[in-house]
Amino acid sequence: MVVEFGNYQLDDEPTRVDQDAVWSFLSSQAYWARWRTRQDVERQLDSAWRVVGVYDVASDGRMVGFARAISDGVAFAYLADTYIVDADRGQGLGKELVRVMIDCGPGVSFRWTLHTADAHGLYAQFGFVRPDDTYLERVARDRSVG
Repeated sequence: MVVEFGNYQLDDEPTRVDQDAVWSFLSSQAYWARWRTRQDVERQLDSAWRVVGVYDVASDGRMVGFARAISDGVAFAYLADTYIVDADRGQGLGKELVRVMIDCGPGVSFRWTLHTADAHGLYAQFGFVRPDDTYLERVARDRSVG
């Protein structure tokens, strides 16, 4: 599915994703992903349930944003690695990216979750709230230990 948004296209075609661009952002600018190796990122891209890229079609077609989701394909999805590069922020692209990912695809009726230290206001616009008392989570173990 391709969605036009001003001078940009949002596209959920996995083969269009610029893996070098994703790696570049995640390894250097994403506070949540800098520990991952290139191989880790490629495995996550290959196994993603859905990806949406944001492309600047008015100039060179470069990928300027990205989001990835994992899912059981029936009722649950997790939103991950959502970003817009600095030069293209402030135009509503982040909001459109989240909208296309969760409201315009096969997971529109799913329960969506995510982890983030920022952009809470953006995600609140799509119904994301702090979990209730029924939500439990096992935190990742220290990667430096065995």
